[in-house]
Amino acid sequence: MPSRAITPSVYTIAVATINATMDVTDATFQTAVVDRSNTLPVVVDFWAEWCAPCRQLGPVIERAVAARAGQVELAKVDVDANPAIARALQIQSIPAVKAFVDGRVASEFVGAQPPAAVDQFLDALLPSEADELVQLGDEASLRRAVELEPARADAALPLARLLLARGDADGALALVREVPGSFAADGLAARIELQRRDPSPSVPDLSEAFAALDAGEHERALELLIGALPSADGAKDDIRRVVVGVLDELGVEHPLARDARRRLASALY
Repeated sequence: MPSRAITPSVYTIAVATINATMDVTDATFQTAVVDRSNTLPVVVDFWAEWCAPCRQLGPVIERAVAARAGQVELAKVDVDANPAIARALQIQSIPAVKAFVDGRVASEFVGAQPPAAVDQFLDALLPSEADELVQLGDEASLRRAVELEPARADAALPLARLLLARGDADGALALVREVPGSFAADGLAARIELQRRDPSPSVPDLSEAFAALDAGEHERALELLIGALPSADGAKDDIRRVVVGVLDELGVEHPLARDARRRLASALY
């Protein structure tokens, strides 16, 4: 009887499945899963030979990972042969699936799942179209990312700054007002509002502070902004919002953050 030819699509999936799946042990888990997940998501299938639902889930998740062509990797851990890592991750029922991203468990499920549920689980780990556009960072990409996700701060903020730099304050303000819950977006909105106000005894001229901010001179910008607060009776809250937005973008671990927060509190209260 003639042998049956393997079609290119089946062959491709078979090879991808081999390449995308690896057996991991207690000794290799840190390198193969935790460290590797800093580069791309690693999905770990905890199973055992005697477990019937594991044998049901295994081929489903292997095919699903292979179909994503290297965007995610699959690690298989036999809990009987590797009890230490199973205990450390508190595996109490199998099959158990844990997805690692940036060294931590990002998502998980227990029990055999249908293909559609596995697909949904994996797709949630992968970059969205907006994620990829934000990574590109050019104006056209940022505009498209904002169209897809108007409330996305990491798209709206850089695009708003581009617009503000070319003099489109209205366009910039419209963008950041669509981003709720972001101190950085609120701070940029406050800056735009301050720039529209004429300097007066109660509204200091902050052009030097904003120029320093645009130049990346955060220490100088914060010094000028916080220093303007005592005489800014008519603009204290807007200046506070700008400072808080700057600190939010710098992050709590930034060397400037602790001292700036202390000086901000002292200037306000």
